[in-house]
Amino acid sequence: MRIMFVGDSMTIGSAGDFTWRYRMWQHLNACFGGPYRIVGPRRTLHEPAEDAATSHAYRDPDFPESARGHLAGWGEGWLHMAPVIGETVRRHRADTLLVSLGLIDLGFYTNAAQTAQNVREFVAGARAAAPHIRAVLMPVIRNVRAAADPAFGAECAHFNELLAKAVADLSTPTSPLLLASEPADWHIDLATYDGTHPSERGEHLLAASFADAMHQGWGVGRPYEAARG
Repeated sequence: MRIMFVGDSMTIGSAGDFTWRYRMWQHLNACFGGPYRIVGPRRTLHEPAEDAATSHAYRDPDFPESARGHLAGWGEGWLHMAPVIGETVRRHRADTLLVSLGLIDLGFYTNAAQTAQNVREFVAGARAAAPHIRAVLMPVIRNVRAAADPAFGAECAHFNELLAKAVADLSTPTSPLLLASEPADWHIDLATYDGTHPSERGEHLLAASFADAMHQGWGVGRPYEAARG
């Protein structure tokens, strides 16, 4: 299994974070019996002082370089990832994608319908590179803006409906797609440190949603058992 994390600022993480990618690596090491690798073209965290992905300062310095791979970026969304996913999958031979995108699209770039179309283009691009690829897709998780701005909150909810429809429409036996569950215990004041980006508790909740989907849908590993904050 060759896993690639695809995401925005919640996935790349910021200097000093563990990241939910780290939590998934810990989980898989604890419970997955088959061989796996984490792959991707990037290794770094976002460095706020430079507003660039230049930091190597993971909270756990023993997080190995070989497990830090990802395709995630601060301010990047489905709009940015759809054109590059095919070549990235091909180059890194990814066969399993764990994807958390959409909030930045809806906040700055595209409406719900346009974002959902980019989801479909993303899936098509990944499959063109690897016809048997599988993916777990995370709905948009409400942040402080969605809670305070009813119109934006409604757009997020509408996109999540369209995302669920895309997963149902596009999943096939040879290239299955799973829709992760929004973390049930995601309380903005506890699961984030700024209203959007995951705290340590939020990192566990995100990893748990992906891990539980993979276990339930594909029999990978076991349900997430690490402390969730």
